[in-house]
Amino acid sequence: MKRFVVVGHRAASSGDFKLDDMAGGAGRLDILLRCINSTFFLSHGIRRDAEIYLVLQGEPNPPRTIRINGSEVRYLNPDERSTGALVRNALLKDLEGDEVRSSPGIYISKRSFSQVLEDLSKVSRIVYLKEDGQDVRGQDLEGDITFVISDHQDLREEEEALLLAHQPLTVTLGPLSYHADHCITIMLNELDRRQ
Repeated sequence: MKRFVVVGHRAASSGDFKLDDMAGGAGRLDILLRCINSTFFLSHGIRRDAEIYLVLQGEPNPPRTIRINGSEVRYLNPDERSTGALVRNALLKDLEGDEVRSSPGIYISKRSFSQVLEDLSKVSRIVYLKEDGQDVRGQDLEGDITFVISDHQDLREEEEALLLAHQPLTVTLGPLSYHADHCITIMLNELDRRQ
């Protein structure tokens, strides 16, 4: 399994936003929607061996974590508006218990970034995508692996400390700074080339 954990520092944690204003009123949720698309969409297909966790830390009810599983997901289309509608529908769910299914392959919970890392570190190798890491080429990236990235802001000092406590492999994708969704595309291409 290939997993991505994306921290949305200002991303709305309730479904009270307009689909026409996901960049502003939803706290840059548009960035996370592009990350969803980069994780799953191929030409005429969907990656079934991928999963993404969106850790929403914006107001009014943080944290909220949306998990999308490629082997189960349905109704996912490549446009941001319809993906935004799926995320909004998840955010409108009443949360009781650990995780609630919103639609096929889409789940929502109250898990924090710390809890997500704790859960995933038990089943997966953690890789931190960071500009000053080791070059990804030449690194061993076999098996069940989870990549952690941030939105348009760097991880906060306390978030990075939580991540580093899990002793991740820290890698860079190249000599330039890339958008979060582009990092996912580049990373998946790197893994595709190795198969």
